[in-house]
Amino acid sequence: MLRTPAADELRSLASTLSTFQRDNGPIQLHPGDLGWFSMRGAEATAQALRAWFCGDTLLALGLLDGPDGLLRLGIDPDQLDNEALARQVSADITDPDRGGLPAGEAVVEARGATALQRVMLADGWELDEPWTPLHCDLNDPVPDTLVTQTGLRVESVGPNRAAAWMEVHWSAFRGTAFGEAERAEVVDWWTTMMDGPFAEQGRSVAALDSEGRMVAIAGVWSAGRGRPGLIEPMGTHRDHRGKGYGAAICQAAGFALREMGASSAIVCAESSNVGAVATYASAGFTPHPPVADLLRQGTA
Repeated sequence: MLRTPAADELRSLASTLSTFQRDNGPIQLHPGDLGWFSMRGAEATAQALRAWFCGDTLLALGLLDGPDGLLRLGIDPDQLDNEALARQVSADITDPDRGGLPAGEAVVEARGATALQRVMLADGWELDEPWTPLHCDLNDPVPDTLVTQTGLRVESVGPNRAAAWMEVHWSAFRGTAFGEAERAEVVDWWTTMMDGPFAEQGRSVAALDSEGRMVAIAGVWSAGRGRPGLIEPMGTHRDHRGKGYGAAICQAAGFALREMGASSAIVCAESSNVGAVATYASAGFTPHPPVADLLRQGTA
């Protein structure tokens, strides 16, 4: 049965989603993805979720991530080849009247879901652009060589430094002017996220140069002790690129996740973004074979 959960179910859903995270499994929807999305508020986060239950058991959870028809899925690893579940999820996603996805062009992120991919491709969906999963084993201590070599200092960011952290993120991903209106808006986003239901699972990490300027940031998210932790997001300020700061903050993020009890650090980057893939690789992450999302072309 497919349904959209209520806000008071978010912690319980994230707890179950955490159990879907395995070091030897695919990189799929992570509790950290819910955490990062939650800067929109708990109600909006719940409304963006699609949950498939069998009785009281959660089998799959999807996050409708933004207005562009992107559904990101996490599926119980023991159900990845469940043909009946795949057909049910595919039907709910494909038919707009069932509430899985709106009509029009859409992308479904269903990494490792072999049965679902098989069913949806047979139903006319296509393979989309490839993504590269990357994994860093955290069982051994994480070195700080890149942080030391670049002369950076790493800190965990609290409310008093939220504006600076979000300004680096803004520069890395938007690159537009950052004035007082933008500052107030992003601090509100960060505060909403860190006051939300996933706050205890997240940490905002920043790298500062020798002059005290924040030059790179990362968000790290735990799925519980002994499970993979997620880096979401990671970025370097546009004024400070090309100095190795991206790789250094990736290394620092791995260190933070190990402190939080994670068994590994995971991330998935667009394969076409060769710079991002190279940055993670230089920080000790192992790239794995590319995976493709599923695409439904829009109708004219």
